[in-house]
Amino acid sequence: MAERKRGLFGYYRQFEGLSEEEVNTSLREAAAERRAKELARVDPLDLSRTTWPEYPPPAIVNAITFAARRGLHRYLDRSSSELRSELAHRHGVAEGRLVVGDGVAQLISEAAAALLEADDELITPWPSYPLYPVVARHARGVAVPVAGFGVDDVLAAVNDRTRLVALCNPNDPTGELLSLGELRRLLEGLPERVVVLLDEALRDFVDAEPVDATLALLEDFPRLLIFRTFSKAWGLAGLRCGYALGGPGAEPLLEQLAPELGVNELAQAGALEAIRTQERMLERRRAAIAEQRTALTAALRERGVDVPESQANILWLPAPGPHGASDLATKLDRAGIAVQTGNGVGAPDRVRLTIPHRPEDAARLLRALDLAAEQAL
Repeated sequence: MAERKRGLFGYYRQFEGLSEEEVNTSLREAAAERRAKELARVDPLDLSRTTWPEYPPPAIVNAITFAARRGLHRYLDRSSSELRSELAHRHGVAEGRLVVGDGVAQLISEAAAALLEADDELITPWPSYPLYPVVARHARGVAVPVAGFGVDDVLAAVNDRTRLVALCNPNDPTGELLSLGELRRLLEGLPERVVVLLDEALRDFVDAEPVDATLALLEDFPRLLIFRTFSKAWGLAGLRCGYALGGPGAEPLLEQLAPELGVNELAQAGALEAIRTQERMLERRRAAIAEQRTALTAALRERGVDVPESQANILWLPAPGPHGASDLATKLDRAGIAVQTGNGVGAPDRVRLTIPHRPEDAARLLRALDLAAEQAL
């Protein structure tokens, strides 16, 4: 207490001998200095991840908390029956044609393990999601990257050893979308032995066609599997929850993809609450990304930046030069903005950035890119 009094006395002693006007002036200057420091402090902006950046809605957190209090002493529902039933109803498919797993990565890995034999080939457009070559190697198969994101290039790469085509649509990292018509053309052009793993982790951001338009393909192409996730637009990446859908006759294969011990019960509870109560939230997020995607793409093209058309929540920016991506990422980092370089997918001249869903963040990004361009001159 005595120490506190000395501190207070010391604070007020500095004003001894000063007039009231001088004291007020000193206090105003100190307050102005504090405000200036606060305004100068800029929160970091992470545009390096494809997941939604905000905290989940309280309703989802409450559902997870309730599930934890109610049942962590029990074994979980290994078949995710309630969540599976809700998802099947939502998409209009039989429950046996849908399986819930520990995210898209786990489900695709299991599909590759079940379908690939030694030296079988997995074809994937490239650059794309780095998981696909990894799962091919783990399944003793061979990954065949095909430059570009076109149907004809994929079909030209098919041979007698081809067993899988892994297609990220919209594509990560480029944001490109194969339309429903192009997907149908691809499926019609493939031999019957080839299974297509259609990774739609970013599908919720598409506005060029209905989100569930691709599900109709399942009825005509029994060797198509479609994968969806709660990690991206739903913003529940920490739950590690996703699902796969197949056509008639896919039930035995889908059973093989399910996690051995089931999906965590807290993940089931969170995902179930999301699809039951947060559809409007998802629509708002989709609309926000679509609006900022259009505006940001237009602004970049006005600046002469050749950015591909995106239907995801990401843009694939050119960064010329052998170290262009690293240089641009470093300059943006100085402005407090994190992005993902293309180095990991063999594109050192490209940068992938997540589209900010707030206009003020998009404006901040453009200012940082303008400054980076000036520094390059």
